[in-house]
Amino acid sequence: MRPTAPLLIALSVSAAVTLTACGDSGGDPDTVRLAYQRSTDNKVRIMDDYLAGVQKEFERAHPGKKLKLVPIQAAQADYYTKLQQMMRSPKTAPDLVREDTFMIKSDITSGYLRPLDDKLAGWKDWSRFLPAAKAAARGEDGRTYGVPDGTDTRGLWFNKEIFAKAGLPADWHPRTWQDVLDAARTVKRKVPGVIPLNVYTGKGPGEAATMQGFEMLLYGTGPDPLYDPAAKKWVAGGQGFRDSLDFVRTVYGEKLGPDPSDALDPNIGTRVATEWLPGGRLAIALDGSWLGQNWLPTGGKPWPRWSEVMGRTAFPTRTGAAPGRVSLSGGWTWSITAKSARADLAWELVETLQTRANAVEWNVRDAEIAVRDDVAADPRYRSSMPGVGFFTGLVADTRYRPALPVYPQVSGAIREAMEAVTTGDATAAEAARRYDEQLTSIVGGASGVTVRDR
Repeated sequence: MRPTAPLLIALSVSAAVTLTACGDSGGDPDTVRLAYQRSTDNKVRIMDDYLAGVQKEFERAHPGKKLKLVPIQAAQADYYTKLQQMMRSPKTAPDLVREDTFMIKSDITSGYLRPLDDKLAGWKDWSRFLPAAKAAARGEDGRTYGVPDGTDTRGLWFNKEIFAKAGLPADWHPRTWQDVLDAARTVKRKVPGVIPLNVYTGKGPGEAATMQGFEMLLYGTGPDPLYDPAAKKWVAGGQGFRDSLDFVRTVYGEKLGPDPSDALDPNIGTRVATEWLPGGRLAIALDGSWLGQNWLPTGGKPWPRWSEVMGRTAFPTRTGAAPGRVSLSGGWTWSITAKSARADLAWELVETLQTRANAVEWNVRDAEIAVRDDVAADPRYRSSMPGVGFFTGLVADTRYRPALPVYPQVSGAIREAMEAVTTGDATAAEAARRYDEQLTSIVGGASGVTVRDR
């Protein structure tokens, strides 16, 4: 999933949900129904065009069978809601759904999805998928409920022209958080009028602040810093949590980042991608693998020189400890609904969607990062966009969020803590204490929380 930028730039639009004919899942046994999110921007039809080709291929290979596409035109949160409503009843449940790994464990817990282990056991292509991507579709019961179709990774983008003015290297590779802050301080001192560093923060940017901002910091402070899967407990705001908040506080307290009024704006992701970076107004951005898609001739902000101007490097761990770099990933899966009456036909559709050729086609079209080793090695994929090899390389060390049912609430509490230190309303220690109080309430008491490194 790209919770922060689904299909080009994630515009902050509250759109009404538009659903084309639902029909009855128990109806025509020869028609399989596939539901997916359609962008609220009517000019963006990347998924629609891709699936139109898959539809023709599937129907040619399965005489007498039909694929009915069910686009749900909605903003991301509305898509989740509508999809869950549909999956509750056999009368409205699609057969196959595009499921966000951000929500998949919640939908597994709710009983909306069918385990796929019986299908995967005989599917030779499953061995091609990277372990981290497989884990993102696995439920707490150890069974797998989706086949990933791609992912994204995150790192540091930096403007080499601004770096040259600041006397910083074009092959910049920071080893620690301190190195990142020192580079931002150098830019502030030597290149006035430029925003040195953007780290998404606060409630306005939503999950971008949690995932691209805070968790990129937190996951560089030690193992399982947010949720302990062995203990099945959430981790209280210990030293790593406080250090992560202190990094955010430093960025905004020292005026190394955007003005807080801009940083807390829900539209900041759009400004970063279409104004600040192409306009030479931002030196360093902690952001995602998909940014370059905006600058292609077909993107929202064509920028012919972007591949020459923009450098990419991994975001480091706090002190340079192994593995030395951090990435968070999202992604989407194809999942069969629990109430589908055509699970076998739906699985044949999954196999069509995930032929090597179709997997390459989708990853290239949507600037996704490959989760299959054969796709990652494909020449067309490797040459599809400058930097794709770098971001693909991060998959080996990437982490996925603990996408448990309460995660959205935990994420909201993190953003509140970030906002408090961004505006100067709280110290890192104070914001971490408030987070602990909220976390205990969210998970139903202290028994659901473990305490570390106080």
